Amino acid sequence: MSPVIVAEDIGVAIAPDEVLLPPVSFQLETGSALAVVGPNGAGKTTLLRVLAGLIAPTSGLVSVAGASIEERNPVFRRRVAALIGMPPLARDLTVREHLVLVATSWGTPADHAQEQSDALLTSFDLARLGRRFPHELSSGQVQLFSIALTLARPFNLLVVDEPEQRLDRHRLGLVTAALQAHVRAGTTLVFATHSADLVEQLANQVLEVGDVGPAPDSA
Repeated sequence: MSPVIVAEDIGVAIAPDEVLLPPVSFQLETGSALAVVGPNGAGKTTLLRVLAGLIAPTSGLVSVAGASIEERNPVFRRRVAALIGMPPLARDLTVREHLVLVATSWGTPADHAQEQSDALLTSFDLARLGRRFPHELSSGQVQLFSIALTLARPFNLLVVDEPEQRLDRHRLGLVTAALQAHVRAGTTLVFATHSADLVEQLANQVLEVGDVGPAPDSA
């Protein structure tokens, strides 16, 4: 089976003394879960941005499903779903309407999109909040909603930055269960985290990103 992700010494530097991501290498198969760990500022989020096509590496090579990463390629966009920071939200759409909109915009039939949205709300214990607007939610509820919104569209590779943010133990358990279900179904997962519990429960590979330092001398 061909790897879903092949990364060979990919790094990001914006100047010789400004390294955002020291070179890293790894491969991931279908249904694998990679935890990216390391101290703040080490490059975890930068690596996720590279995998999501939001920034290009300045060194090394990386491919997803045998093809180079290109955000403008519709095939790549359909393969990869990412939650890195807050997703764009419309102030005049309810929580449920957001989920239905995302699903239908990716081609899910309207009746199935509504059923899927209700199932997502239930799985994240948000069903009673479906008619609220996102700005009426607590910070923990917003985090759950953001993850649900990311899962509302099709994907083969899921990239999530610190899914544990602003979540108590119960809510983190809901997220863990949802991500485990997707991995068991064949999704490849890459997530950055500071949570030892998430690493233990989700990951079958761990990549430690080291402290950011000067870029290596190219001479």
